[in-house]
Amino acid sequence: MADITVDLKVREDLIMQAWLRADKTGLKRFIERDFTMIVGASRPQLLDRPSFLDACDSRFRCFGFRFGEAYARQYNRIAWFAAEIELELKLGGREWSGPFWITDLWRKTTFGRGWKLAERSLSLAEPDEEFSHAIHRLQLWR
Repeated sequence: MADITVDLKVREDLIMQAWLRADKTGLKRFIERDFTMIVGASRPQLLDRPSFLDACDSRFRCFGFRFGEAYARQYNRIAWFAAEIELELKLGGREWSGPFWITDLWRKTTFGRGWKLAERSLSLAEPDEEFSHAIHRLQLWR
């Protein structure tokens, strides 16, 4: 069985490249019809597939990305992907760039079409290192 992390990283990169090029057709190839994205902010907001596709070439543009460490885990016909990602975005004409955390839920399609992105969560990474260290200290297995 192929490593799901490698497979999903390739697909994640293709999605981000399509967003970078504002390629709606390319995005449609990889995201489910019922795709939703929750964008973390002081009041998190939800985007459905039509809203995201409509905004990806003007009001919610990606100008650069670089993935950091990534994790993936498969559960039968679904897989969870989480990664650090450095993003250069413009949201409503305003720059929104920096370190983000992205978590994606992928579903295995029928008829051999591979994986499709069903859900995405995007939020700025917490800049306070002490927060990360405090969570780390909670881990029983360390």
